[in-house]
Amino acid sequence: MIINTPSRLHIALIDLNGSYGRVDGGVGLVLDKPDFSLRAEPSDKGVTVDFAKDITDKIIRDAAFKKVNAAAEKAIEYYKPDCGFHFTVEKAYPAHSGLGSGTQMSLAAGKLVTEIMGLHVTSYELGCVVGRGGTSGIGVHGFDKGGLIVDGGHSLKEKSTFMPSSASDAKPPVLIGRYEFPKEWSVLLAIPNHATNLNGKEEINVFQKYCPIRKNEVEQVSHLIFMNLVPFLIEKDIEEFGHALDEIQYTAFNKIEIAYLQPPKVSKLMNDMRDAGAYGVGLSSLGPTVFTVFDKNNKDIVETTKDLLGDDGSVIVTKARNHGAEITN
Repeated sequence: MIINTPSRLHIALIDLNGSYGRVDGGVGLVLDKPDFSLRAEPSDKGVTVDFAKDITDKIIRDAAFKKVNAAAEKAIEYYKPDCGFHFTVEKAYPAHSGLGSGTQMSLAAGKLVTEIMGLHVTSYELGCVVGRGGTSGIGVHGFDKGGLIVDGGHSLKEKSTFMPSSASDAKPPVLIGRYEFPKEWSVLLAIPNHATNLNGKEEINVFQKYCPIRKNEVEQVSHLIFMNLVPFLIEKDIEEFGHALDEIQYTAFNKIEIAYLQPPKVSKLMNDMRDAGAYGVGLSSLGPTVFTVFDKNNKDIVETTKDLLGDDGSVIVTKARNHGAEITN
């Protein structure tokens, strides 16, 4: 049995202030590429993880082994199958790049365990079991549903501190809305080399240092998401959608991510892409992946971005995925 999962863009965290009684909340987009594919078959006992021959990058292999092994063991402990599992990573993409690989790898392993057992478990339940979605729910809900996702964060009764998903034991957030992304819109990812890839204690320290965000900025980013970004998406107004995306970068936690967590070349790239005619440019999660949306009237932004990056990064052209993970036997 093989599962193929999407990646995701995390556009913004909504409330890192908490004075209204909730924290976190987020908006993000599920992507068709890059993607992650995992094969599983029953074994005598325990968990083993192997890799396709073309996956040679040690960093990618180490991250995938850690996530798949840990999630599978948690799923086995919870669901108690009468066998073990052998996994083969068929396709993978870099961790800590702002594309949500950790959640997708973990959910993929848990999903294969349950499907082989004949159980059809939701990504929300799996997120609780394997420990994902403690801050953002984009990857968890996107795993099942695809599209543009908005989640409602956590009650202060459940989560009273500002922490990244990797350090939070809160359940995944509730789903507020899921929206189809226009098929005629494409997504460009620009990933600079030698930018900042935050994880572990570094990521925890970011939340502890910069939170809480000022209340008025939380209010502003909420308005931009619910009265600009989402409505313009539904109306298929790509230019105004891009403008809202730009405005989100200048406020709340996004402003901190760009100004303090990434080197100047990342913000320069974003500004240069805007000057070159990008409809709007964002930083996904803590970075370093930069993204924009484009259509047939703005497709020149692809070659322009390649020229801007040169040899100092890579460009991926992809589409939104309006459905979740896919399983084949």
